[in-house]
Amino acid sequence: MRNYGLLTVFLSVLIIISCGKDEDEVSERFRFLTGSVWVSDSLLVNGVDASGPGQLLEDFKGDVKFNEDGTGSFAQYTGTWRFAQNETQLVITTEALPVQLTTNIVELTAGSLKITTGYPNPVPPPDVFSIRMTFKAK
Repeated sequence: MRNYGLLTVFLSVLIIISCGKDEDEVSERFRFLTGSVWVSDSLLVNGVDASGPGQLLEDFKGDVKFNEDGTGSFAQYTGTWRFAQNETQLVITTEALPVQLTTNIVELTAGSLKITTGYPNPVPPPDVFSIRMTFKAK
């Protein structure tokens, strides 16, 4: 009978421990990213504004929304997103771009999102564009 009592106590503790962590618990960075609609503030390539007509980042100008299910709209694009490298990077995939966009998160707060990345220049000579995008919560 004593073994059943110990088994009952052990199982009760195990159930309490396993239920103690809320499966819906998400990181602060996840809440910041998905909790707002972001509007582009500055879109720079090699330190120069590239958001104007005919410029490289023209299609990123506008609202950006990261949905909790990993989908999103990125101004003129739609696709998926995920965190990488312990939530220090954002990986964005869209059929509209020939390569997956992996960005470094420079800043992510409730009101500010700043990311940087390198993007291959499709025109010779082969080069990498240095891109910095900043967004403000709408």
